[in-house]
Amino acid sequence: MKIKEKKSPYDENLTLLRAYRDGDSEAGEQLALLNAPLVYSIAGRFSGRGADMSDLVESGNIGLVKAMKTFDFSHGCVFSTYAVPLIFGEIRRFLRDDGIIKVSREEKRLSALLCAERERRLSSGEDADIASVAAAVGISREDAASALFAASPVRSLDESAYDDDVSTTLGSTICDEDAEMRQFDRFALRMAIEGLSEEHRRLIILRYFRDLSQTETAKILGLTQVKVSREEKKIMEILRRELS
Repeated sequence: MKIKEKKSPYDENLTLLRAYRDGDSEAGEQLALLNAPLVYSIAGRFSGRGADMSDLVESGNIGLVKAMKTFDFSHGCVFSTYAVPLIFGEIRRFLRDDGIIKVSREEKRLSALLCAERERRLSSGEDADIASVAAAVGISREDAASALFAASPVRSLDESAYDDDVSTTLGSTICDEDAEMRQFDRFALRMAIEGLSEEHRRLIILRYFRDLSQTETAKILGLTQVKVSREEKKIMEILRRELS
């Protein structure tokens, strides 16, 4: 007796996607519904970071729609594989731009003005204390302090955590909450690389996983060093676009 192979629900992706591209909005809704578990799965990796699950899912759905609009059938890539980096990228952008700690555009603008004025004063030998810099920009000292604090850069984890204990660093006092983010970064990158053409994947493996020079890579692939350089730039642009 021949056992009938069970089909995956994701086998319908390309059929629905083609119909959606042809203007069938209902097929687009079915495609989004079919891939909803994928969006929820990725969004779930970011839970507990201060954002509502509904907001994470909504951001992920934006990435899914982008994948539906930009998927290239000629690449021979699985749609869900292609969609993962875009879903991840939109959620990461949401957490970065609309996270718990929000810095307004006005504060960012003031911070840039204050830093530029401070650098100018330091180079010219003028007073560069916060009161002088704030007065030059035309704002109060309190507003200047607020803007600088809001847009201040993250401190190095190698810095001393306490003034009287140089052996204890900031990094040793906190847990690595971004470990999962970095792990998912690597996963998203792997998915993006798998979406490249076979020729591009070989080039990336030789250059960045085997650490070969462009000249060595060119010899193996039967190309010129100039061609390898051009293709490498093209690949980097593709990966940046899919991971942004």
